[in-house]
Amino acid sequence: MTLRGAEEALAGALPIEDGPQGEHLRNYYDTFDGLLHAAGLSLVHEDSMLSLIERETGLVRISLQAPPPSMPLFAADLGEGPLRDALRELTDVRALLPLVQVHTSERRMSVLDGERKTVVRLALEAASLGGAAGVASPLRPRLRITPVRGYDLERSSVRDTLEQDLGFKPADEPLVDEAVRVAGGLPGGFPAKILIPLRPDQRADTGAAAVLRALLGVIEANLEGTIEDLDSEFLHDLRVSVRRSRAVQRELRRVFPPAELEKFRGEFRWLQQATGDARDLDVHVLEFDAMRALVPESMRDDLGPLLGVLRARRTHAHYRLVGDLRSERTTSLFSAWRAFLDRLQEADESERPDAARPIAEVAAERIRKVYRQMVRMGDAIDESSPAEQYHELRKKGKELRYLLELFGVSLFEGEVVKPMIRTLKGLQDVLGRHQDREVQVALLRSLAPEVAKAERGEAALMALGALIARLAEDERAARDEFAGSFAEFASKEQRRQVKETFAT
Repeated sequence: MTLRGAEEALAGALPIEDGPQGEHLRNYYDTFDGLLHAAGLSLVHEDSMLSLIERETGLVRISLQAPPPSMPLFAADLGEGPLRDALRELTDVRALLPLVQVHTSERRMSVLDGERKTVVRLALEAASLGGAAGVASPLRPRLRITPVRGYDLERSSVRDTLEQDLGFKPADEPLVDEAVRVAGGLPGGFPAKILIPLRPDQRADTGAAAVLRALLGVIEANLEGTIEDLDSEFLHDLRVSVRRSRAVQRELRRVFPPAELEKFRGEFRWLQQATGDARDLDVHVLEFDAMRALVPESMRDDLGPLLGVLRARRTHAHYRLVGDLRSERTTSLFSAWRAFLDRLQEADESERPDAARPIAEVAAERIRKVYRQMVRMGDAIDESSPAEQYHELRKKGKELRYLLELFGVSLFEGEVVKPMIRTLKGLQDVLGRHQDREVQVALLRSLAPEVAKAERGEAALMALGALIARLAEDERAARDEFAGSFAEFASKEQRRQVKETFAT
């Protein structure tokens, strides 16, 4: 139905009063991974108002008079108020980025009752997506229904008239999703987590290749955001996918040609190392307020020089990171790795004993083996164990978690795999806190000479010493919590379920 036809149909079927007409420029924003989309919301700037709206209904939840925001936009950049609080809760450390710009021509109308009171508001919209050199891509015309408080029955009646008598059809997607799709984007953003549907009887090499191709896609998708330093999560998600790729390379190595695999493992190890310093410093800067809160209030302002040193180091680390990610070495690695995965099934199977085995069989074997390794490693840890033993158990735990998330969820019983992942996460949280505190203490001690050179360096050093002491206390507390977390992970019931679920 055309807009003109819609206007005539509405006027003939409902008691309509014309309202204002106008043109609007509407800019939509969301995080790269679509956190607002997942919450059923959109952030929109239109007519000098920045608003958080419900995607399905268009109802405004919160609005703020503001100029078009600069990009990237963080919740903390906004002035104090409900919009900042809501966005901070929804987006955490992620940046809000431009999604799409839509130009709309709108005609507003009111549906009246017998007393000439407005019971429902309607708006006919002709929308287009702005393109290069002024070329616009038209979007489907829409009729928006806005309820009026206290007139729910009238709204339902109007909706019935529109659908049953006039032939209007409910929109199959919100305007913003249509606009993003027409612009070539992905409605809902780009998730960092992947779930590849695998068949239990699928060849192990094709299953592994499918998972690794998806992980490569996540790495490549997060590359530019990492280089542009849009927010810290781009680098985090890139590194997680590199680690997951390395875990698959290591745990399912018998599905790959060994000589070629060894070269790629070396290159992925280099990529992990090349991105490590920048990520570590990201974490230290992000957690600075939490670390600052650990020292007495009278000392907190004295930690200012520490933040300056951390930020300076982070800037240098990011500069080195950009050089590595833009290098021919990285570009060649990604293209060669993709080509290797695409031709994997054609490789000589004499050196790949697990290649043709069912993926469920190979995955179960590896999950069971890594779990048993973790149980043995954890049983050997006591209060006097060196930090390295905790660290090695943490690394092995990451391998198990990646196997469960990448293969276990798709191939085995969810009522076993998902609780197992939750229990493993609890253990990892304790091990991670222990490792993080150890790393933080070592880093802060190494920064002491730089901090001492700052203005009021003596006070800063005293505050730094207090912070190091508190972090060391928390490291010891994590050790104390280890036994309880490990006992749950290695319980008799958990061992029984692992043995039964991942039997081969």
